[in-house]
Amino acid sequence: MRSEAPLRMTHDPQPREMHSEWVRMRTLILLRWAAITGQLAAIIVAVTRYDIMLDLPLCLAVVGAAIAANLVSIFLFPENRRLTENEAAATLCFDITQLALLLALTGGLNNPFAVLILAPATIAATALRTNATIYLVAATIVMITAVAIFHLPLVTLGGEEISVPADFEFGFWLAIVIGVVFMGLYARRIASEIHSMGDALLATQMALSREQKLTDLGGVVAAAAHELGTPLATIKLVSAELADELTDPVHREDALLIRAQADRCRDILQSMGRAGKDDLHLRTAPLMAVLREAAEPHLDRGREIVFATAPGAERQPTIHRLPELIHALRNLIQNAVDFAQTTVWVDARWSATDIRVTISDDGPGYTPAVLSRIGDPFIGKRPDEREIRPQYQGMGLGLFIAKTLLERTGARLIFGNGADPFLAAGERGERSGAQVTLIWPREALVAPESTALGENQRFEI
Repeated sequence: MRSEAPLRMTHDPQPREMHSEWVRMRTLILLRWAAITGQLAAIIVAVTRYDIMLDLPLCLAVVGAAIAANLVSIFLFPENRRLTENEAAATLCFDITQLALLLALTGGLNNPFAVLILAPATIAATALRTNATIYLVAATIVMITAVAIFHLPLVTLGGEEISVPADFEFGFWLAIVIGVVFMGLYARRIASEIHSMGDALLATQMALSREQKLTDLGGVVAAAAHELGTPLATIKLVSAELADELTDPVHREDALLIRAQADRCRDILQSMGRAGKDDLHLRTAPLMAVLREAAEPHLDRGREIVFATAPGAERQPTIHRLPELIHALRNLIQNAVDFAQTTVWVDARWSATDIRVTISDDGPGYTPAVLSRIGDPFIGKRPDEREIRPQYQGMGLGLFIAKTLLERTGARLIFGNGADPFLAAGERGERSGAQVTLIWPREALVAPESTALGENQRFEI
């Protein structure tokens, strides 16, 4: 039915796939040194404290393989190297294999440290993509199953075998298998949400930066129009006097050309002024002017946009013309236009304590599933959205950005529907589609009277 407005920019629909090269080799090397230290300590304590007979040459050889791998990584590659996904997966697979071999030499699942085999797969779930994570989880399950079947028993110097009952051993194996799957899914889900949120916040910063640059450009245009007005008027006056006084046709034609070019510069400046008619109050503007400016790119998209205030309302407040405010309102209005049948309403109300803006439409409204997730970035497209809006991306990034920017200005957002989406068309009112209400404390948005710049002053050349 309906999802959030996408940001109008090129963006990977699965941005978390870009994070597969975030793992530093130094990080994995440090983790492996910690594992090596723990393995050597466990072997020493088992032999000296508990008198357990271990095949020390084989055990030390397996630990030595991990030491050798670390030393090779240190000497061949720089510490700040970022591993590719395949390199990181191969490194973690080596760690799983090394730990599985060590467990096979030290009692298999009778060894209480067998649970540590969960660590590499969990690290993979937080740093790698889904396919690599599934591969390492499957490798862990295969390895722990092999260790459960093929392992050397734990035997003391007195010949006593240390083992748990078969049922407990099976339960331990099942717990590890369930644990690696659960930890993998949980860590993957959390990491994906963190990556998505990071990408969405980056997109928010980019959008705000772009809007700020446009605002700055408008200021430059206004300043140029103001500063160039007097020189152009002088050029026009002098060239006109020269044209009247010169008798040589060639020189007189040159003077007239100068005058014509000055007129052209005047026309260019006037057109630039029309494009930014609020340039003289770039920092503040009446509330309805800001709302109309935000809606301007969508006025010619085949939907009527109706602006309204409360009947008999007092003089509208002058608010801060914030770039983030305009960008966010533009995204919300775009979302309404995308799904409206014929009309979008932008209603403004104000009082001594707050300012309210409601954007509504006569479209299908938010579905219950989308309504519960509004504000989450990168929401996937639903099948019914493809039928209503084939061109619609449905990532939710645009609304996430709008919500983030508006909350930054002090707004509180309320999302809902004008009517139940499941009602028949004849049972629904005029404003039956999606509604979003923005509520600001008056002091958060209204500019002090001393900052108002008054009406624009027209200049003539």
